[in-house]
Amino acid sequence: MSYREYVIAAYAVFAVVLLWDFVVPQLQIRAALHAARQRLLRADARKAAPAPDRELQR
Repeated sequence: MSYREYVIAAYAVFAVVLLWDFVVPQLQIRAALHAARQRLLRADARKAAPAPDRELQR
C-alpha cells in the first residue's frame, strides 16, 4: 500500500466517523422527543378518561 492509498483510507475513515458522530445524536434526540410526546399524550388521555366506578356490583 502506497502512502497515498494510506492517506485516502485514513480520510475515508475520518469522514465515516465524523458522519457517525453527527447522525447518531440526531437519532437519539428524535427518539427521546418521540417518547416524551407519547408520554404526554398518554397522560392527557388518562386525565380525559372518566374515572372508573368503584362500587361493587353483582
